[in-house]
Amino acid sequence: MNILVLGSGGREHTFAWKLAQSDKCKNLYVAPGNSGTAEIAKNLDVSVNDFEAIKKAVLNNDISLVVVGPEDPLVNGIHDFFLRDERLKNVNVIGPQKAAAQLEGSKEVAKEFLYRHNIPTAAYQSFTKDNLEEGFTFLETLKPPYVLKADGLAAGKGVLILEDLDQAKDELRNMLVDSKFGAASEKVVIEEFLDGIELSCFVLTDGKNYKVLPTAKDYKRIGEGDTGLNTGGMGAISPVPFANEEFLQKVENRIVKPTIDGLRKDILPYKGFVFIGLIKVGEDPFVIEYNVRMGDPETEVVLPRIQNDLVDIFQAMGEKNLNEVDLQIKSDTATTIMLVSGGYPESYEKGKVITGLEDINDSIPFHAGAKIENDKIVTSGGRVMAITSFGETYQEALNKSYQNIEKLHFDKMYYRKDIGFDL
Repeated sequence: MNILVLGSGGREHTFAWKLAQSDKCKNLYVAPGNSGTAEIAKNLDVSVNDFEAIKKAVLNNDISLVVVGPEDPLVNGIHDFFLRDERLKNVNVIGPQKAAAQLEGSKEVAKEFLYRHNIPTAAYQSFTKDNLEEGFTFLETLKPPYVLKADGLAAGKGVLILEDLDQAKDELRNMLVDSKFGAASEKVVIEEFLDGIELSCFVLTDGKNYKVLPTAKDYKRIGEGDTGLNTGGMGAISPVPFANEEFLQKVENRIVKPTIDGLRKDILPYKGFVFIGLIKVGEDPFVIEYNVRMGDPETEVVLPRIQNDLVDIFQAMGEKNLNEVDLQIKSDTATTIMLVSGGYPESYEKGKVITGLEDINDSIPFHAGAKIENDKIVTSGGRVMAITSFGETYQEALNKSYQNIEKLHFDKMYYRKDIGFDL
């Protein structure tokens, strides 16, 4: 069959890498793709939110499976667009419909869903500029640190965790009145702070059945020791060493099952990945947030551990018989380290030539913010490349990644040297 992956990051390169291994994959396309996907698929110069151009690409290339990488097109209703079109409605789209995608599109919708289905999460209230003073009063009832979340999509940067009450009030005003995160912060969710260690749980569902994928832990802060600004992710490890059998059973019983049941009860059609951001408080799991797609860089450590043919899994999802899939997971640990542009997550330069890729051995380089220019691979984004390795332990896997990173170079290249420090 002919397959289209939508997106341009490390996540999409990983999907393309895994799908290209399938005998069932005849022609593979990625829109818009990057330098990594160009080596194994045909890149199409199409934006993920240009639904008409995507329709044209699907019809022209006889595509029967579309894998949606990022959240934007899902929140904007790409799955619904396919279902409404006579010529597209039978294409197997991996990603939820618009109503269900609001679990990521709106923090308030997600919190209401969690409360409605008695899924453990932090206490919260939502505010707009019209009740700013009530927001200040609510902050005064909480103990520091204070958690402020822009309600809408803010490219992973709309969450602030602040120690000082006055600063929290100032930032609430900045978000609501001064549009710090644009339209995303027209509404702000204030949450109680949960003290624990974070991890991510990934679930595949066809709307009726589900499969729990390997857990992962990513590292969001730019600086070592988890300091500095939030990023889209600086590295990841799978499985998570502290998530033992007993804890994972709690996650499935208290969170995964009620989530999938809740989607069905609320009539929220869902065929795709549910990414559940968790925090382990003591021995108990709580939900921090939902995402309606795979994470990045977690995809770069989760997908390589799946031994099944990914096309088989996606076909089973399309036919609503995911329960018949026997999920096979590689026992080795996978780790990935993200190489980023100097200055990221603030301003950075692009167009830096990347060298040394041909010298990488025993690791997989997944391209993210990289493209081909004048026959050279150059940087095109903040997060440039993820270097994934396997090992019997996470330390062994990390060592392989770090050894290979020493062979790579681009001007002002930066990466964290302490991934896994807290394990």
